[in-house]
Amino acid sequence: MRVRAIDLDGSLVMQPAVAAAARRDAGWIEAADLGPRLRLWSSARGMRDFAQRVADDGGGPTVTFLGSGDFHHLAVPLMAQVSQPFTLVHFDNHPDWVRFAPRWHCGSWVNRALELPQLRRVVTVGPCSDDLVWPQLKGANLAALRAGRLELYPWRHPPSRVFGDFDDGPGHSAAPGHIAWRCVGGAWDSFVDELCSRLPTDAIWISIDKDVLRAEDAATNWDQGAMPLSALTSALARLACRRRVLGVDVCGEYAPPRHRNLRKRFEAWTDQPRDAAGRDVSVNARTNEILLAQLARVMP
Repeated sequence: MRVRAIDLDGSLVMQPAVAAAARRDAGWIEAADLGPRLRLWSSARGMRDFAQRVADDGGGPTVTFLGSGDFHHLAVPLMAQVSQPFTLVHFDNHPDWVRFAPRWHCGSWVNRALELPQLRRVVTVGPCSDDLVWPQLKGANLAALRAGRLELYPWRHPPSRVFGDFDDGPGHSAAPGHIAWRCVGGAWDSFVDELCSRLPTDAIWISIDKDVLRAEDAATNWDQGAMPLSALTSALARLACRRRVLGVDVCGEYAPPRHRNLRKRFEAWTDQPRDAAGRDVSVNARTNEILLAQLARVMP
């Protein structure tokens, strides 16, 4: 397992375990010049510049740290380097499936991942956020859910009100005007074991936004979920035992939102919690150290 850290926003410099592992593996990539262009959303040219900066040398499974969750869309060009069929297992407090956001956006990137010809299915695990309240009004890609290309399993969430009729799926049951979600916080180990048995490919990619974790385990730019870190590390072990992990990306550090673009500044002001700047970011170093140790155990 190699470790790569892409320094887009200065947050990873404050992560001793990440910085040391990336420098040991010659995987520390300076990209602060690209950060403002890429944060929250990016143009196609910005994404091309990023892809060129991080072009993989084919050295085996890599764990890539991206900084703030504002950069989660940068996971897609990393996955695009995969040449074989794979399933994306996505841990996040948000579905990131918005269809009317800019094409390359941290809240819409799952739709770009679904365009990759080698990706067979996306499995999103852990949301607790209000994105599932009237999801169609918020741009949710429920068409992918209906088609079976996407499965979603909240950690906890009440049923969602929806327009139209839906069939039942592995992660939900439908009734007129409602989708009742299969919430997995209460039966975690059995859920993960079942999920491993149903994944359509032997190879998987794991994408982690640490805002899926409870506030005791992470401090991010976004609202926090409710998953304990122990649940995430347990899932990583079970997944890696049963499937072949091609790569992992991790985001969800806290980095002050210093946007020069007025539209980005407005979006950050309206969408992100106002108390984020006051959170204890020291928890992130401890969590990243635990994640790295677990991934090193399960990804030889």
